[in-house]
This record gives sequence, C-alpha cells and structure tokens, in this order.
Amino acid sequence: MTRRLRSAASAVDACDGCVEVLGEHTNALIATLLHVHDRLRCVAATGSWQVFSAVLLGRGVVGRVYASGKTAVVVDPDDEADFIRLGPDIAAEICAPITDRAGQPVGALNVEWTGPVDVAEWQPVIEEIARLLGARVDELGGPPAESVGEKLLRYSLSLSTATTEAEVLTRCVEAARDISGLSSAVLLGFAPDGVVVRASSPRPLDRPIIDRLAKLDHESLLDLAERVGRHGASFTLGDPDDFDSHGYEALTTVGVRTMISTPVGPGAAGGVLLTLDDTTSRPDPARVSLLELLAAQAWTCLDRIATLIKLHERASSDPLTGLRHQGPFGERLAEATPGKTALLAIDVDLFKVINDTYGHAAGDRALVDLAKALAATLRLGDELYRVGGDEFVAVVDVPSAGEALAVADRLIAAARRTGRTISIGVALRGEAETAEDTLHRADTALYQVKRQGRDGIKLAR
Repeated sequence: MTRRLRSAASAVDACDGCVEVLGEHTNALIATLLHVHDRLRCVAATGSWQVFSAVLLGRGVVGRVYASGKTAVVVDPDDEADFIRLGPDIAAEICAPITDRAGQPVGALNVEWTGPVDVAEWQPVIEEIARLLGARVDELGGPPAESVGEKLLRYSLSLSTATTEAEVLTRCVEAARDISGLSSAVLLGFAPDGVVVRASSPRPLDRPIIDRLAKLDHESLLDLAERVGRHGASFTLGDPDDFDSHGYEALTTVGVRTMISTPVGPGAAGGVLLTLDDTTSRPDPARVSLLELLAAQAWTCLDRIATLIKLHERASSDPLTGLRHQGPFGERLAEATPGKTALLAIDVDLFKVINDTYGHAAGDRALVDLAKALAATLRLGDELYRVGGDEFVAVVDVPSAGEALAVADRLIAAARRTGRTISIGVALRGEAETAEDTLHRADTALYQVKRQGRDGIKLAR
C-alpha cells in the first residue's frame, strides 16, 4: 500500500490505488470518500455493484466518522442507527477517518464485509491505511476540487428551491460566474423600451466591467440580446485585438475581452445570460454547454414561479374585502370533514338599504369594515369567504354543534360593534352528506333567521 500510494500522481489516483490494493487482500466492499465542497464524495470504490455517489456531511456512519475523527466499528447494522443500507446484507463494517498530515479529517475510508471477518485484526490495518492515504492526499494538494459538473448539479438544486424570481436570477448569475471561471456575469431581460439588467454578480473591485456594461446604450444591448435570442449560445475565441470582433464593438470598447452569451427562455419572453471577463481567455466549449443547461434550468424555475403567482392571484382574495372568494371556497368545501366541520352561512342585514340610501361606495365601505371584523374574530385555522355581494361563509373545524354556535355568537357580536347586524345559519356536516348539502342546510337555516327578524343564529336540522 505504501509503495502504491507513493507512486500516485493525484488524490484520485491515490484513492484508486488504496481500494485496488485493499481489494487484492480482502473480499470486501471498499469506498474512499473525501470532503469536496459540501459533502463527502466517493472518489474510488470497489467490490460493490452500487455505491453512494456522495454523502451529506454528518449523515450515516461515514459522516459521523468524518465529523468526530474517530473510527467506527459496526458488527450489527440493525443496532446501528446511522447505518445506511444500500446493497447486500452487511456482517461488519469498519470506517476510519482519512486524516491529513496535521491529523485533521479530510474524508473516510469505509470497508464492509458480507461474511465472517476478524474485526479486531482488520481495524488497526484499516486505520493505518486511512492515515497513509490521508497523508499522501495532503502531499498531493488535498482532496480534488469540485468539478464543473458537480457545481452545475449543486446550483441546479439551489435554483429549484428558490421561491422568488429575484432568488432565481441572483443564484443564476452566481452559478454562471463560478461554472465559467470568468470574473463577471449579468442577466439581461427584454423590456418595452429595450433591455434591462435583471441581475448581475458582485463585481470585483479591480474589474468594474459590469458598471461599464450597464452604461451602454440600449440599442447596443438590444442588438446583442436579439442576436443571442435568435441564434443561440456563442463564445469568444481570442483577443479582439487579434481577431475581427465586428459587431461587438460596443462590448470591446468597455473592456470585454472574453464572453459567453447564452439565451434564457424563448424570445422576448426570456433574456440573455452574459458571462464576461476583461482578460483574454478561450472558453471551454464543454463549460458553454453547461451554461446552456444552467440557463434552461433557470428559465424553468422562473416559469414555475410565474405560474404559481398566477395561480395564487386567481385563487386569492376578492379586490374589495381581501377575503378569499368562490374558487378556493369550493376547494375548502371538498376538504370538509363529516362531523367535524361546520359551515356558517352569513348575510348582512338590510344591506340593500345601505346601497339605496347612501350609495354603493358606502355599501362597499360597510362590507370592508364588516369583513375585517368577522375575519379578526375567527380562530386560527378558521376561514371566511365572500361568496356573493353581501354573502359570506365561514368554514370552521369544531368538535360539536355547540362550539359552532359559540363561534357564530362571536361573529354576531363583532358585526354589532361595526354598527351592522348579520344573520347566520349554522350546519355541521353529517357523516353521509356532501359539503354542498351541508351548505344548503346552512342557507335554509339562514333564511329562517331572516324571516324571524334578522340579527340572530339558527342551527340547521
């Protein structure tokens, strides 16, 4: 093992040599995992049909060993809470920390057997091999850097968890700068009067290329953006002083020497991702392809967020009272629990008189005041909907009809404090009836209150 590690030319080669030599001396499942960015990545493995590509820090036996710097020995996986089962049944496991020359963990060497093994004999061997491997990895510069593919995966996951458009845009330009290796990134979007900078990476203090780019006239930016949108991604090949940069003079005059341009989304609905530098280099076409994948992922996330916003607007409050309206009320009705959900049909008494006497503006103000008072009276989890001009329905989860009547009493009192009165019909959904039938019974009870003089409550039969 010592000879094989000494001949290794890289950290990956050292890990390959480690599992190769170990595999010659024991029929075990062997994996070397090194700390790469935010997880323990499997750098080399042998003896198993399937292995984990990476393990989150602190997860499983290997994560615990890396965090503690102490070897773990497992002789009964069923009694080991941190054991993560992937392949065949394991009879024993030895996981030792891979440490650098200063004794700090940089990974874990994990060895698992499916048959009988002398754990006491193997433990010191595994620990010494892990120490030798760690020292050699340290001599070779430490664990391998995160690959651009791994970076793209990490950023794609980050984009998919973004909840706002601003988060998507910010994470996209950050990812473009990291994946490309260039100093700056900016995302341009189409606007009625040209193009706008929708997001940009923080500029390096000594390379204010983003500031200069933002000062370009809209016609130059629009021409660039439209060209990218029509023809797709492109990248520079060399120094514009040596190659003909015709058509890009606006960029080269502000110091752009290297650029990758990538369309984001379709046509005018999308935008353009520019990754830039004021030093000359030749972008790797493989990285350009990864930036195209990044732009596609960003657009998918932007489209998802825009769709969710539209759905939220469609299902949210009516513009007058701020209460949820008929659409979400129907969805809530479908979720009503028999015997546990009560519907309170509410009608404003003599509302037509307000409109006829004082005008519709006064009627609207009365509805808004009343809606606020009723909503504030309901408990957490109860919901109030406006289902008609002066008609409301409260959906409340209650253990009994008596509790539903108590809620109605509080609503009556709240309405009186606004100077208005309301009539309420209460129905507890029965075991064998639809939510629509429950609402019909509540409405019937409501009109009984109306006929009996208003400003009251009636429990439906």
